Amino acid sequence: MQLALTLLAKNEADVIDANIAYHLAAGVDFVVATDNGSTDGTREILERYETEGVLRLITEPSTDFRQGEWVTRMARLAAEQGADWVINADADEFWWPRAEDLKEAFERLPGRYGVVHGVWRPFVSRPDDGTHFAERMTTRLSMQAAINDPTNPFRPARKATHRAHPGIRVRDGNHDVEGAPLVTLHGWYPLEVFHLPLRSREQIETKYAGGARRGLRFVPDEDRMDAAADPLVVDDSERERGLGENLLVEDTRLRDALRTLAGTEQLGTEPEFTREPLAFPRPSVVDDALFAVEAAVVAQADEIRQRRQVDDLERRLQDVEALLGVRIQRRLQQLLTRRPT
Repeated sequence: MQLALTLLAKNEADVIDANIAYHLAAGVDFVVATDNGSTDGTREILERYETEGVLRLITEPSTDFRQGEWVTRMARLAAEQGADWVINADADEFWWPRAEDLKEAFERLPGRYGVVHGVWRPFVSRPDDGTHFAERMTTRLSMQAAINDPTNPFRPARKATHRAHPGIRVRDGNHDVEGAPLVTLHGWYPLEVFHLPLRSREQIETKYAGGARRGLRFVPDEDRMDAAADPLVVDDSERERGLGENLLVEDTRLRDALRTLAGTEQLGTEPEFTREPLAFPRPSVVDDALFAVEAAVVAQADEIRQRRQVDDLERRLQDVEALLGVRIQRRLQQLLTRRPT
Protein backbone atom coordinates (compact mmCIF):
# COMPACT_ATOMS: atom_id res chain seq x y z
CA MET A 1 0.00 0.00 0.00
CA GLN A 2 1.26 3.46 -0.94
CA LEU A 3 0.11 6.38 1.20
CA ALA A 4 0.57 9.97 0.02
CA LEU A 5 0.28 13.27 1.85
CA THR A 6 -0.54 16.56 0.14
CA LEU A 7 0.47 19.82 1.78
CA LEU A 8 -0.42 23.40 0.87
CA ALA A 9 1.87 25.85 2.65
CA LYS A 10 2.60 29.54 2.88
CA ASN A 11 5.01 30.85 5.53
CA GLU A 12 4.84 27.80 7.81
CA ALA A 13 8.57 27.47 8.62
CA ASP A 14 7.92 26.94 12.32
CA VAL A 15 5.80 23.82 11.74
CA ILE A 16 6.44 22.37 8.26
CA ASP A 17 9.54 20.32 9.17
CA ALA A 18 7.77 18.72 12.14
CA ASN A 19 4.71 18.04 9.98
CA ILE A 20 6.56 16.20 7.21
CA ALA A 21 8.86 14.30 9.58
CA TYR A 22 5.91 13.21 11.70
CA HIS A 23 3.80 11.94 8.79
CA LEU A 24 6.71 10.07 7.20
CA ALA A 25 7.30 8.36 10.55
CA ALA A 26 3.55 7.64 10.88
CA GLY A 27 3.31 5.70 7.61
CA VAL A 28 3.26 8.20 4.73
CA ASP A 29 5.40 7.09 1.77
CA PHE A 30 5.69 10.35 -0.16
CA VAL A 31 4.54 13.96 -0.08
CA VAL A 32 3.20 16.28 -2.77
CA ALA A 33 3.56 19.88 -1.57
CA THR A 34 2.61 23.27 -2.97
CA ASP A 35 4.43 26.38 -1.80
CA ASN A 36 2.34 29.51 -2.27
CA GLY A 37 4.98 32.22 -2.21
CA SER A 38 6.59 31.62 1.17
CA THR A 39 9.22 34.11 2.33
CA ASP A 40 10.11 32.72 5.78
CA GLY A 41 12.18 29.64 4.87
CA THR A 42 9.30 27.26 4.26
CA ARG A 43 10.33 26.66 0.66
CA GLU A 44 13.90 25.81 1.64
CA ILE A 45 12.63 23.13 4.04
CA LEU A 46 10.42 21.66 1.32
CA GLU A 47 13.35 21.68 -1.12
CA ARG A 48 15.43 19.71 1.38
CA TYR A 49 12.82 16.95 1.46
CA GLU A 50 12.58 17.11 -2.33
CA THR A 51 16.34 16.55 -2.58
CA GLU A 52 15.94 13.51 -0.32
CA GLY A 53 13.46 12.05 -2.81
CA VAL A 54 10.38 11.91 -0.58
CA LEU A 55 8.61 15.07 -1.77
CA ARG A 56 7.43 16.55 -5.04
CA LEU A 57 7.35 20.34 -4.88
CA ILE A 58 4.98 22.57 -6.84
CA THR A 59 5.46 26.33 -6.97
CA GLU A 60 2.23 28.34 -6.98
CA PRO A 61 2.92 32.10 -7.19
CA SER A 62 -0.73 33.16 -7.47
CA THR A 63 -2.03 35.55 -4.81
CA ASP A 64 -5.59 34.42 -5.48
CA PHE A 65 -6.04 31.70 -2.86
CA ARG A 66 -7.69 28.77 -4.69
CA GLN A 67 -7.31 26.01 -2.14
CA GLY A 68 -9.69 23.47 -3.64
CA GLU A 69 -8.15 23.78 -7.10
CA TRP A 70 -4.57 23.49 -5.84
CA VAL A 71 -5.24 20.57 -3.50
CA THR A 72 -7.14 18.77 -6.25
CA ARG A 73 -4.09 19.14 -8.49
CA MET A 74 -1.86 17.60 -5.82
CA ALA A 75 -4.28 14.75 -5.08
CA ARG A 76 -4.42 13.83 -8.77
CA LEU A 77 -0.62 13.94 -9.01
CA ALA A 78 -0.44 11.61 -6.02
CA ALA A 79 -2.72 9.18 -7.89
CA GLU A 80 -0.43 9.40 -10.94
CA GLN A 81 2.57 8.60 -8.74
CA GLY A 82 0.99 5.35 -7.57
CA ALA A 83 -0.70 6.29 -4.31
CA ASP A 84 -3.47 4.05 -3.00
CA TRP A 85 -4.70 6.52 -0.38
CA VAL A 86 -4.25 10.29 -0.10
CA ILE A 87 -4.33 12.51 2.97
CA ASN A 88 -4.91 16.17 2.12
CA ALA A 89 -3.50 18.20 5.00
CA ASP A 90 -2.68 21.74 5.90
CA ALA A 91 0.76 22.46 7.34
CA ASP A 92 -0.74 22.95 10.80
CA GLU A 93 -2.54 19.57 10.82
CA PHE A 94 -1.15 16.31 12.17
CA TRP A 95 -3.14 13.15 11.35
CA TRP A 96 -3.14 10.71 14.27
CA PRO A 97 -4.19 7.08 13.63
CA ARG A 98 -6.39 5.18 16.04
CA ALA A 99 -4.43 2.10 14.96
CA GLU A 100 -0.82 0.89 14.77
CA ASP A 101 -0.03 3.51 12.13
CA LEU A 102 -1.75 5.47 9.36
CA LYS A 103 -1.58 2.62 6.88
CA GLU A 104 -3.27 0.15 9.20
CA ALA A 105 -6.06 2.67 9.80
CA PHE A 106 -6.81 2.62 6.06
CA GLU A 107 -6.26 -1.11 5.61
CA ARG A 108 -9.05 -1.77 8.13
CA LEU A 109 -11.51 -0.02 5.82
CA PRO A 110 -13.78 -2.35 3.77
CA GLY A 111 -12.91 -2.34 0.08
CA ARG A 112 -16.17 -0.81 -1.14
CA TYR A 113 -15.49 2.45 0.70
CA GLY A 114 -13.23 5.15 -0.70
CA VAL A 115 -13.73 8.18 1.54
CA VAL A 116 -13.34 8.33 5.31
CA HIS A 117 -13.12 11.24 7.71
CA GLY A 118 -10.91 12.21 10.60
CA VAL A 119 -12.15 14.19 13.60
CA TRP A 120 -10.64 17.66 13.88
CA ARG A 121 -8.91 18.26 17.23
CA PRO A 122 -8.32 22.03 17.67
CA PHE A 123 -5.49 22.90 20.04
CA VAL A 124 -5.75 26.28 21.72
CA SER A 125 -3.07 28.93 21.51
CA ARG A 126 -0.87 29.37 24.60
CA PRO A 127 1.37 32.25 25.70
CA ASP A 128 4.51 32.33 23.57
CA ASP A 129 7.53 31.84 25.84
CA GLY A 130 9.95 31.13 23.00
CA THR A 131 9.79 27.35 23.29
CA HIS A 132 8.80 24.93 20.53
CA PHE A 133 5.08 25.11 19.71
CA ALA A 134 4.53 21.44 20.57
CA GLU A 135 5.90 21.98 24.08
CA ARG A 136 3.40 24.78 24.73
CA MET A 137 0.34 23.59 22.83
CA THR A 138 -0.75 20.51 24.76
CA THR A 139 -4.31 21.67 25.48
CA ARG A 140 -7.17 21.17 23.06
CA LEU A 141 -10.83 22.00 22.99
CA SER A 142 -13.18 19.31 24.22
CA MET A 143 -15.67 18.29 21.56
CA GLN A 144 -18.29 18.39 24.30
CA ALA A 145 -17.88 22.17 24.24
CA ALA A 146 -19.76 22.34 20.95
CA ILE A 147 -19.24 25.50 18.90
CA ASN A 148 -21.57 25.71 15.93
CA ASP A 149 -20.48 29.09 14.64
CA PRO A 150 -19.34 28.27 11.07
CA THR A 151 -16.71 31.04 11.16
CA ASN A 152 -15.05 29.95 14.42
CA PRO A 153 -11.63 28.25 13.96
CA PHE A 154 -12.35 25.89 16.88
CA ARG A 155 -15.73 24.58 15.68
CA PRO A 156 -16.31 20.80 15.60
CA ALA A 157 -15.44 19.53 12.14
CA ARG A 158 -14.16 16.59 10.16
CA LYS A 159 -11.58 16.27 7.39
CA ALA A 160 -11.83 13.92 4.42
CA THR A 161 -9.23 11.48 3.17
CA HIS A 162 -9.73 9.22 0.16
CA ARG A 163 -8.52 6.49 -2.11
CA ALA A 164 -6.39 7.86 -4.91
CA HIS A 165 -8.33 8.61 -8.09
CA PRO A 166 -7.39 10.66 -11.21
CA GLY A 167 -10.82 12.33 -11.29
CA ILE A 168 -11.02 13.40 -7.65
CA ARG A 169 -12.04 16.94 -6.71
CA VAL A 170 -11.19 18.23 -3.26
CA ARG A 171 -13.43 20.93 -1.89
CA ASP A 172 -12.11 24.03 -0.12
CA GLY A 173 -10.98 23.25 3.40
CA ASN A 174 -10.38 19.55 2.57
CA HIS A 175 -13.56 18.65 4.43
CA ASP A 176 -15.08 16.70 1.54
CA VAL A 177 -14.25 15.27 -1.88
CA GLU A 178 -16.36 14.71 -4.98
CA GLY A 179 -16.17 13.91 -8.68
CA ALA A 180 -15.09 10.27 -8.32
CA PRO A 181 -17.03 7.02 -7.79
CA LEU A 182 -15.92 6.68 -4.17
CA VAL A 183 -18.38 5.62 -1.47
CA THR A 184 -18.12 7.55 1.82
CA LEU A 185 -18.14 5.64 5.08
CA HIS A 186 -20.17 7.75 7.51
CA GLY A 187 -20.03 7.58 11.29
CA TRP A 188 -16.66 5.83 11.64
CA TYR A 189 -13.57 7.91 12.35
CA PRO A 190 -10.29 5.94 12.33
CA LEU A 191 -8.23 9.13 12.47
CA GLU A 192 -7.87 12.26 14.55
CA VAL A 193 -6.58 15.50 13.06
CA PHE A 194 -4.59 17.60 15.49
CA HIS A 195 -5.04 21.22 14.39
CA LEU A 196 -2.60 23.89 15.68
CA PRO A 197 -3.37 27.06 13.69
CA LEU A 198 -2.30 29.85 16.07
CA ARG A 199 1.17 29.01 17.40
CA SER A 200 2.80 32.38 18.08
CA ARG A 201 2.27 36.07 17.45
CA GLU A 202 5.19 36.11 15.01
CA GLN A 203 3.78 33.16 13.06
CA ILE A 204 0.33 34.76 12.90
CA GLU A 205 1.70 38.09 11.68
CA THR A 206 3.93 36.41 9.07
CA LYS A 207 1.14 34.25 7.68
CA TYR A 208 -1.88 36.52 7.90
CA ALA A 209 -0.50 40.05 7.55
CA GLY A 210 -1.45 41.87 4.38
CA GLY A 211 -5.05 40.68 4.30
CA ALA A 212 -4.39 37.08 3.31
CA ARG A 213 -7.69 35.39 2.55
CA ARG A 214 -6.99 32.34 4.67
CA GLY A 215 -7.37 31.60 8.36
CA LEU A 216 -8.74 34.25 10.74
CA ARG A 217 -11.58 34.86 8.29
CA PHE A 218 -13.95 35.59 11.14
CA VAL A 219 -12.81 39.23 11.59
CA PRO A 220 -12.04 42.07 9.17
CA ASP A 221 -8.50 42.15 7.75
CA GLU A 222 -7.45 45.28 9.60
CA ASP A 223 -8.47 43.85 12.99
CA ARG A 224 -7.15 40.32 12.69
CA MET A 225 -4.17 40.62 15.02
CA ASP A 226 -5.56 42.63 17.92
CA ALA A 227 -9.22 41.61 17.72
CA ALA A 228 -8.78 37.90 17.02
CA ALA A 229 -5.32 36.46 17.55
CA ASP A 230 -4.47 37.87 20.99
CA PRO A 231 -7.82 37.15 22.72
CA LEU A 232 -7.62 33.52 21.56
CA VAL A 233 -4.49 32.93 23.64
CA VAL A 234 -5.40 30.84 26.70
CA ASP A 235 -3.36 31.80 29.76
CA ASP A 236 -2.64 29.53 32.74
CA SER A 237 -5.67 30.58 34.79
CA GLU A 238 -8.04 30.19 31.83
CA ARG A 239 -6.49 26.82 31.07
CA GLU A 240 -7.01 25.52 34.60
CA ARG A 241 -10.59 26.75 34.62
CA GLY A 242 -11.27 25.16 31.22
CA LEU A 243 -9.81 21.83 32.33
CA GLY A 244 -11.91 21.92 35.49
CA GLU A 245 -15.10 22.58 33.53
CA ASN A 246 -14.29 19.90 30.90
CA LEU A 247 -14.15 22.53 28.18
CA LEU A 248 -10.45 21.81 27.62
CA VAL A 249 -8.48 18.56 27.55
CA GLU A 250 -4.79 17.98 28.23
CA ASP A 251 -3.35 16.07 25.25
CA THR A 252 0.41 15.50 25.01
CA ARG A 253 0.42 12.86 22.26
CA LEU A 254 1.83 15.09 19.51
CA ARG A 255 4.45 16.60 21.81
CA ASP A 256 5.55 13.14 22.92
CA ALA A 257 5.71 11.83 19.34
CA LEU A 258 7.87 14.75 18.21
CA ARG A 259 10.12 14.30 21.24
CA THR A 260 10.58 10.67 20.21
CA LEU A 261 11.50 11.68 16.64
CA ALA A 262 13.94 14.29 17.96
CA GLY A 263 15.42 11.85 20.48
CA THR A 264 15.14 14.33 23.31
CA GLU A 265 13.23 14.84 26.55
CA GLN A 266 12.28 18.38 25.52
CA LEU A 267 12.07 19.93 22.08
CA GLY A 268 14.43 22.77 21.31
CA THR A 269 13.52 25.67 19.07
CA GLU A 270 14.93 23.92 15.96
CA PRO A 271 14.95 20.16 16.60
CA GLU A 272 16.33 17.65 14.10
CA PHE A 273 13.91 14.81 13.45
CA THR A 274 14.70 11.22 12.50
CA ARG A 275 12.76 8.91 10.15
CA GLU A 276 12.31 6.11 12.68
CA PRO A 277 8.77 4.68 12.52
CA LEU A 278 6.54 5.78 15.36
CA ALA A 279 4.70 3.25 17.51
CA PHE A 280 1.11 4.32 18.13
CA PRO A 281 -0.70 2.88 21.16
CA ARG A 282 -3.98 1.18 20.38
CA PRO A 283 -6.96 2.88 22.07
CA SER A 284 -8.43 1.09 25.06
CA VAL A 285 -12.12 0.25 25.36
CA VAL A 286 -12.55 3.29 27.61
CA ASP A 287 -10.73 5.52 25.11
CA ASP A 288 -12.96 4.26 22.30
CA ALA A 289 -16.08 4.95 24.35
CA LEU A 290 -15.00 8.51 25.15
CA PHE A 291 -14.03 9.07 21.53
CA ALA A 292 -17.44 7.85 20.36
CA VAL A 293 -19.12 10.49 22.53
CA GLU A 294 -16.93 13.24 21.08
CA ALA A 295 -17.37 11.98 17.52
CA ALA A 296 -21.14 12.23 18.01
CA VAL A 297 -20.70 15.98 18.53
CA VAL A 298 -19.09 16.22 15.09
CA ALA A 299 -22.08 14.43 13.59
CA GLN A 300 -24.43 16.86 15.35
CA ALA A 301 -22.41 19.80 14.05
CA ASP A 302 -22.66 18.36 10.53
CA GLU A 303 -26.44 18.17 10.88
CA ILE A 304 -26.58 21.80 11.99
CA ARG A 305 -24.41 22.88 9.05
CA GLN A 306 -26.57 20.88 6.63
CA ARG A 307 -29.69 22.46 8.12
CA ARG A 308 -28.18 25.90 7.58
CA GLN A 309 -27.41 25.00 3.98
CA VAL A 310 -30.98 23.78 3.43
CA ASP A 311 -32.38 26.94 5.04
CA ASP A 312 -30.14 29.07 2.83
CA LEU A 313 -31.24 27.14 -0.26
CA GLU A 314 -34.89 27.55 0.67
CA ARG A 315 -34.41 31.31 1.10
CA ARG A 316 -32.79 31.52 -2.31
CA LEU A 317 -35.61 29.53 -3.89
CA GLN A 318 -38.16 31.80 -2.26
CA ASP A 319 -36.34 34.82 -3.65
CA VAL A 320 -36.31 33.25 -7.12
CA GLU A 321 -39.99 32.32 -6.88
CA ALA A 322 -40.88 35.81 -5.74
CA LEU A 323 -38.90 37.31 -8.60
CA LEU A 324 -40.53 34.95 -11.10
CA GLY A 325 -43.95 35.82 -9.72
CA VAL A 326 -43.30 39.51 -10.22
CA ARG A 327 -42.03 38.93 -13.76
CA ILE A 328 -45.02 36.74 -14.69
CA GLN A 329 -47.44 39.29 -13.27
CA ARG A 330 -45.79 42.08 -15.25
CA ARG A 331 -45.86 40.00 -18.42
CA LEU A 332 -49.57 39.24 -18.01
CA GLN A 333 -50.30 42.92 -17.45
CA GLN A 334 -48.40 43.77 -20.65
CA LEU A 335 -50.33 41.17 -22.64
CA LEU A 336 -53.66 42.36 -21.27
CA THR A 337 -52.95 45.98 -22.06
CA ARG A 338 -52.09 45.04 -25.64
CA ARG A 339 -55.40 43.23 -26.29
CA PRO A 340 -57.58 44.97 -28.91
CA THR A 341 -60.73 46.61 -27.59
